[in-house]
Amino acid sequence: MGCKIEALKGRHAMAVTLRDCIYGQAVGDALGVPYEFKVRGTFQCTGMAAYGSHHQPAGTWSDDTSMALATCDSIRETGRIDIEDMRRRFVQWYREGAYTVDGLFDIGSTTAYALDEGRGRSGEFDNGNGSLMRILPLAFTEVDDEEIRAVSAITHAHQISCDTCVRMVHAARRLLAGVPIADIDVSLDQVPADEIPSGGFVCDTEKAALWCLANTSSYRDCVLAAVNLGDDTDTTAAVAGGLAGIVYGMDAIPDGWLQSLRGKDMIERCLF
Repeated sequence: MGCKIEALKGRHAMAVTLRDCIYGQAVGDALGVPYEFKVRGTFQCTGMAAYGSHHQPAGTWSDDTSMALATCDSIRETGRIDIEDMRRRFVQWYREGAYTVDGLFDIGSTTAYALDEGRGRSGEFDNGNGSLMRILPLAFTEVDDEEIRAVSAITHAHQISCDTCVRMVHAARRLLAGVPIADIDVSLDQVPADEIPSGGFVCDTEKAALWCLANTSSYRDCVLAAVNLGDDTDTTAAVAGGLAGIVYGMDAIPDGWLQSLRGKDMIERCLF
């Protein structure tokens, strides 16, 4: 499968890089890690915090960013979409702690089962957000929809998960081309937060991430809105942060958050 950096159109697209997206994702992920599983309204995230749900130092990203980096590193090394190479790197992360700062501390059950069994899970209840959280790098390539589905299917092979990943890559590409978020999903504009679910179901994460982008006007506000939705805080903020990184650029991420982010050398090594 061929995979080259996509020839993006428009002034905005020419200025945006994979780095903007991945740093946006990693910071959002790290902001959300201390609050994962917490109920909306029982906490207030205002910046980087330490420990919490996973007892990690401030600035530590989770499986969301680790798997996105493994995806990037595979593309960087092979120059294409190589499903078996990506799977191998995911297994290295799962079993050896590759692409982590201090080792793996969180993994979804569907992902774990799929990597143990060597094939993606395709049952009705295998539609968590474990492939959506790592799919944004594909927006910076020329992959087609079937290739996107194949990347999702390494772990999440049900049609719902695969189709949601396709929609997310298309949305990211439109943002890269400078299309306003309001023109991508007008239905989310001004929807109240209590109508936005933020659990682990893949379609909920898709909706929540786009909602956060549609109802805020800065990177900072977007990722804080994502974390403060509660429940699957790290993944919602990782996806929303990646999209916000595309829209606002890495320069819009608060300096203190970037300084606190751990593992920046690893991020740099994996970018293509």
